Amino acid sequence: MSLLLFCESVTIFFFFSFIFLSSLSTVQLWNNTVLFVTKLVALLHLIASNCDKLFGRGTVSIIQFGFYESDKHNKWYGIPVLLQKLYDSSHPNSDLLQAHSFLKILSSRLSFEAMTCVTEDRKTAQESTFPNMYTFDLFGGVDVILYGTPDLVKDCLSVLYNCGICIEGVTKNLAARDDFVLFLFTLMTNKKTFLQTATLIEDILGVKKEMIPLEGIPNLSGLVQSFDQQQLANFCRILSVTISEPDAGNDDKHTLLAKNAHQKKTASPSRAEINQVTLLSIPGFIERLCKLATRKVSEATGLNFLQELEDWYTWLDNALVLDALMQMATEETEQSSTGDSSDESSLATSPLRHRLPQSMKIVHEIMYKVEVLYVLCVLLMGRQRNQVHKMLAEFRLIPGLNNLFDKLIWRKYTSSNHVVHGQNENCDCSPEISFKIQFLRLLQSFSDHHENKYLLLNSQELNELSAISMKANIPEVEALVNTDRSLVCDGKKGLLTRLLAVMKREPPDSSFRFWQARAVESFLRGATSYADQMFLLKRGLLEHILFCIIDSGCTSRDVLQSYFDLLGELMKFNIDAFKRFNKYVNTPEKFQAFLTQINSSLVDSNMLVRCIVLSLDRFESQTEDVKVVEVLSECSLLSYMARVENRLSFLFRLINIINVQTLTQENVSCLNTSLVILMLARRKAKLPFYLNALREKEYAEKYPGCMLNNFHNLLRFWQHHYLNKDKDSTCLENSSCIPFSYWKETVSVLLGLDRTSLCAIVRYIDEPFEDLDRDLLED
Repeated sequence: MSLLLFCESVTIFFFFSFIFLSSLSTVQLWNNTVLFVTKLVALLHLIASNCDKLFGRGTVSIIQFGFYESDKHNKWYGIPVLLQKLYDSSHPNSDLLQAHSFLKILSSRLSFEAMTCVTEDRKTAQESTFPNMYTFDLFGGVDVILYGTPDLVKDCLSVLYNCGICIEGVTKNLAARDDFVLFLFTLMTNKKTFLQTATLIEDILGVKKEMIPLEGIPNLSGLVQSFDQQQLANFCRILSVTISEPDAGNDDKHTLLAKNAHQKKTASPSRAEINQVTLLSIPGFIERLCKLATRKVSEATGLNFLQELEDWYTWLDNALVLDALMQMATEETEQSSTGDSSDESSLATSPLRHRLPQSMKIVHEIMYKVEVLYVLCVLLMGRQRNQVHKMLAEFRLIPGLNNLFDKLIWRKYTSSNHVVHGQNENCDCSPEISFKIQFLRLLQSFSDHHENKYLLLNSQELNELSAISMKANIPEVEALVNTDRSLVCDGKKGLLTRLLAVMKREPPDSSFRFWQARAVESFLRGATSYADQMFLLKRGLLEHILFCIIDSGCTSRDVLQSYFDLLGELMKFNIDAFKRFNKYVNTPEKFQAFLTQINSSLVDSNMLVRCIVLSLDRFESQTEDVKVVEVLSECSLLSYMARVENRLSFLFRLINIINVQTLTQENVSCLNTSLVILMLARRKAKLPFYLNALREKEYAEKYPGCMLNNFHNLLRFWQHHYLNKDKDSTCLENSSCIPFSYWKETVSVLLGLDRTSLCAIVRYIDEPFEDLDRDLLED
C-alpha cells in the first residue's frame, strides 16, 4: 500500500511537470527552467523525506502534502493546491459546484492582477508584480483550464484572457492551437460568454502567425446571422484581423522591388481576399453593417458634455473595461425585461444604462462604429469593390452618414490636447479621434476612381454641377448622368460640402487635415472634370489650401503633401483655377514662400509640379482663347514653369532623389513626373535637348554618367513594374490625359540600344562611364 501511494505521488509529480513544461513558450522555458527545477527538486525531496509519515494514509494525496509544505516556503499563495483541486473536481462525473468554487477563487485573484496590468505600465511588470498569475502559469494552469469541463466556460475564458494580458507567450501558445481557435468561435453563440470569447479571439488572432480561413469556422453564416447588432459590431473587431492584408498600414515604407518579389512568391488570391469573399457571401451582412454605421444615438445634454467626455477617455483607455460595463447593462436588462433581448434597442432601455453618463453611451456607440467603418473600408479596397459599392449605395450608407455628421461624426472639438498623427502611425488615441479618421478613410475609399462618388452630394448640388457644365458648354460626365438620385444625400448640404466646412475650421497642424484633404482629393481623382473642380472652387477651396501652404505656419509634412496633391487635382487644366491662384498669390513675397514650400520636399510636391507642367502644355495649345492668353501672360506660376531652365531644374532633382533600390509607393510618382516632363518635350521634338542638358549637368558636377545611368535603371524598372499584366495603368492615363501607349513608347525610345539615336539615353553616356546594371531586375 505504501509503495503504491509513493508511485502515485511520483506519477502526479511528473504529470504536473509535463503540464508545466508543455504550457511554456520557448522564452518562458529558458527564463523559468532554473526556478522550476529548484522547486521540483525541493518537492521531490519532500516526497522522499516524508514517505514514512505518508505511508498508510489513503485519504491524503502525497502531492497535496508536498504543495502544502512548500507553499509557505516558496510563496505559491495556495495556487498549486487550488489547481489540483480544480483538476480533480472538473471531470464530467465530479462535483461541478466544487470545481466552480475553486475556479471562482482563482479567477478573482487573477482578475485583480490583470486589471492592475491594464491600468499600469505593462512594460514594467515583473513576476513580483503578479505573483498569483506567474505561479498559476508556473504550474501549468493554462492547460488545466484548457482541458477542463465545458460547463465552466465563462470563467475559464476570463482566466485565459487575464493570463494573456499579464504573461508573455500565453496568447501565442493558444494561437498555435488551430483546433482551439476554431472551437472558440462556436462559443460565440452563447450570449453570456460572447464578450469573453470575442476579446480572447481578438487577442489570439492579433498574434497568430497565419491568418485563419473564415470558411473553416463551423456554420459561419448561421453564427453571424444569430448575432444581435451589438454582437455584430463587436465581431467586426475580429473580422478586421482576418480581411486585412499583412502590413497594409506600412505600405509606403516597403520598396517596390521588395513588394514585387513578395507578390511573385505569394499565392493569388491571398487569404485575406478569400476571407473577404466569404464574408460577402453571408446573406444580409453588408446591409446590417450599413445599419450599424448609420444608427443614431440620443443627443448629449448639458454644458459640460465635452469635459465629461474627456474625463471618461482618461479612465476608459481600455475597450474591455467599457464593454464589461455595457454588458452589465445588458444583463440587467435581461433580468428586468421580458422582451426580446436580441433587439438592438434593448441596451438603451437598461436601468444601468440610464445611470451611465450620456458621454459614455456615445463613446460606446462610437467605438463600435469605428470597427464597422474599418471593415467596410477594407472591403471597398478589395477585389470585390464594385459589388461592395453597389450594396453600400443600395443600403444608403452615404445619406445615413450625412445625417450623423453634425451630431455625432463632427461635433465641435475644443480639446487643447489634440495630437498630430501621421497617416501611417499606429496611434492609441481616443475613440472619437479614431472614429473621425476612419470616417474620412471610408470617404476616400468610396470616392476614389468610382462613379458612385456623386452620392456624396444632394440633388440640388447635382443640379449645380449640371449647370456648370451647361454654362461652360461642355457635356456632363457620364457618371453624373447615371447617378440614381434616390440614393444621394438628404438635407440642405451633401456630405462633401459638410466636409469642406469643417476642413476650414481645423487647426493648421491637425492630423484631420491630412485625411480631409485625401477624402476631397479622391473625389477629384480619375478623368479630370471641369464641373467638379468649379464646384469646389466656388466654395473657396483653392484659397483655403493656399492659406494653409503659405500663411498658416503649418509644418506637418504629411498635411502639406496632402494639400499639394489636392491643389494639383483642383487646378489641373483649369484656367479659372490658375487665375484664382494669381489673385491670391499677388506679391513676390507670397510667390517665393509658395516656391519655398514646393522645393523643401519635392517628393511631397511633385504631383503639383506635374499638374503645372501638364496644364501649361495644354494652355499653350489654346492661344485662340482670349482668357487663356491673358492668364498665361499674368500668372506668375505659369510664367515660372514656362522657363526651360526651371523645368530642367525640377527634372534634375526628380531623377536624383530616387533610385531603383529606394523606390516606394510614395516616391514612385517622382519617376512618373520626370517622365511627363520628357514626354511633353518629345511631343515638341525637344527630347534630345533635355537629355543633353542632363549630360552637361553631370559633367558640371563632376559625376559623368551618374544621373543618366540611374535614370536608365529607373526606366527599366518602370517597364518591369507598369507593364505587368496585373498592373492597372489607367490611373497614369487619366491623371495625365496622355495615352498609356505614348508612355510605353517614350520609355522604349529612351531605353533604345542604338547609340546613334538622338532620343536614346545610352547615346549621352560615354562608354567609360556606362554602368547599366543589367542584372538588377532579373528574376
